Amino acid sequence: MNLVVDIGNTLVKLAVFQDDKLLKKKVSLRPDFLKNLDELLQSFPHVDHAIVSAVAKISPRWLQKIDEKCIVCILTAELPQVFSNKYATPLTLGHDRIALVSAATKNYSKQNVLVIDAGTCITYDFKNDNDEYLGGAISPGLHMRYKAMHTITERLPLLEPEEEVSLTGNSTRNSMHAGIIFGLTAEIDQMIALYRADYKDLTVILTGGDAQFLCKRLKNSIFANSNFLLEGLNYILEFNKSQ
Repeated sequence: MNLVVDIGNTLVKLAVFQDDKLLKKKVSLRPDFLKNLDELLQSFPHVDHAIVSAVAKISPRWLQKIDEKCIVCILTAELPQVFSNKYATPLTLGHDRIALVSAATKNYSKQNVLVIDAGTCITYDFKNDNDEYLGGAISPGLHMRYKAMHTITERLPLLEPEEEVSLTGNSTRNSMHAGIIFGLTAEIDQMIALYRADYKDLTVILTGGDAQFLCKRLKNSIFANSNFLLEGLNYILEFNKSQ
């Protein structure tokens, strides 16, 4: 039984897998991590392997606590991967992107796949039908766009996304919503269209914290999967158990 830990700057995601089946997921604030970890391990006493992925600093206490219970695998760019990495600077490839491409390789082997992660940034990651990762793109995410407009200007307010937005904003606030939301969805739709122009049989996966907000606004056919990154981390762990 596997424990998957994905450490972000604010939130930590914990998940328990039996083989490739997700049994439980918890989302924790960083200060509550040890409490939530204890609760999860008490509920699943047979967890014996773990993988830890981090974009932020890992507390030594956290690792020690996991290590007391599990054989721990730390995700790094040097760890053996399930796909062929053709990125020009493979050591700079983010752990989240490695996990997403791993999930794409497991679930859509020998297919052309574009994974779009709608998180703090929007990342686009493409693997071809030879299971080769070729790269992608990074752009500002939904909330980052709101924060940038407020921070870099003197008078624009800090807003939160709204469900009902008109294409033609009739106020400054509504114009900001229209520019950000319609602008971002147009970007995603166009990126998909550009990839599909080169790869007719393209599969598109949308994941990340803002996936549900965005997916209903997109024109293109996509598969939304909020657990795609966790599935990728679990697959990396299973793959490295046999190395």
